[in-house]
Amino acid sequence: MAEHNHEHGHQDYQKSSLSLWGAVSLGTGVMIGAGIFALTGQVAQLAREWFVLAFVCGGIIAGFSAYSYVKLAKAYPSAGGIAMFLSKAYGKGSVTAIFALLMYFSMVINESLVARTFASYTSQLISFEAQWLIPLLAVGLLVFAFFINILSNQFIQTFSFFMAFVKTLGLVILAAGGLWASGIQFESISAIPEEATGGGILAGIALSILAYKGFTTITNSGGEIVEPKRNVGRAIIISLIICALIYVLVTLAVGSSLSIDEIVKAKDYALSEAARPVYGETGLWVTVAFAIVATVSGVIASAFAVSRMLAMLTNMKLVPHSHFGMPGSIQKHTLVYTIVMAMILAAFFDLSRIASLGAIFYIVMDIAIHWGVLRHLRQKVNANIYILVSAITLDVIVLVAFIWVKWTSDPLVIWASLIGMALIAAGEILFLRKKR
Repeated sequence: MAEHNHEHGHQDYQKSSLSLWGAVSLGTGVMIGAGIFALTGQVAQLAREWFVLAFVCGGIIAGFSAYSYVKLAKAYPSAGGIAMFLSKAYGKGSVTAIFALLMYFSMVINESLVARTFASYTSQLISFEAQWLIPLLAVGLLVFAFFINILSNQFIQTFSFFMAFVKTLGLVILAAGGLWASGIQFESISAIPEEATGGGILAGIALSILAYKGFTTITNSGGEIVEPKRNVGRAIIISLIICALIYVLVTLAVGSSLSIDEIVKAKDYALSEAARPVYGETGLWVTVAFAIVATVSGVIASAFAVSRMLAMLTNMKLVPHSHFGMPGSIQKHTLVYTIVMAMILAAFFDLSRIASLGAIFYIVMDIAIHWGVLRHLRQKVNANIYILVSAITLDVIVLVAFIWVKWTSDPLVIWASLIGMALIAAGEILFLRKKR
């Protein structure tokens, strides 16, 4: 693409247009949409009877990770979030561009993951089966998300807050009802985990981290949040606490209703299957309705944040840009690019591989963030060295375990990740050299 120098990049953002709770609803919108609906079955397949523990451990690791982002957001609130954080640590060069694009693509992958999850749940309400149905529903949701995202920030935050409230309340009611109906018996998760392995548990933890990474989307709207130096960090912490509590409650409810084999068999729509034994067909319909709300709001919130980060990279002249004849601002163009790429992934890849690619890209980028703070910004942002080293160590452990498990079970995912990272690195290095 030809480089495009946009003179009005900063007009893409609306300062102080998002409230604290608007930011929280965007963060929880991404996390709950991807986390509990898309990943419950995926994590159970890897961690087996330890899948609830995997979500708890994933939340702990996300808490360590959030430390760096809260410190950075307090010091450098920006509409570009992670792109700006990386540039502060590594400068405006290829290192920043490469790791920022890893985050960008992990978020695009997340959108396609949530869109496929929406399609899997929605298809439970349709009486016929067809191979084209899931991709069609997923692409349809992404088109809807595009039209919502071209509206005002005020509308988006109001819409996201309402959707976040509905799905959070609904999940709590369904989970509490399921636990009460089962007599608070956790048959599947209290069984002896004969088939679970250390590597599988760590890999499950690595995948569960995707359920929490939505908090990073809040940083990508930092320049638009009221009093960002105070509220970005608060929004991150509140979002993580809300989601961790919901994940534990819901995974316990699923574990009380289904065996591990049943969860794995229905991994793309595990929550709706868990509702069937407790609530019957009515519960199935209600659960699917909440899943639709959660996944729709998740895609909208993710598209809102990721398009802003790519626009920031464009304004920093770290990625190429072209109008392709489109009117409007850079941020609207990056929204189009984001939605189109998510459509391609949602149409041609299954949930398991989409989630695995996203996990690898995200954890690699997360390590780069912590390392950048440790080496270059620790004193400037007043960060604790022991927390930073702990965050890096935890990320490395789960990433190595995840790569090992996937290499032995599905090496195509590892090859795709390596090729993807190599293409991103090579493309950025060539682009920046050509600019000079």
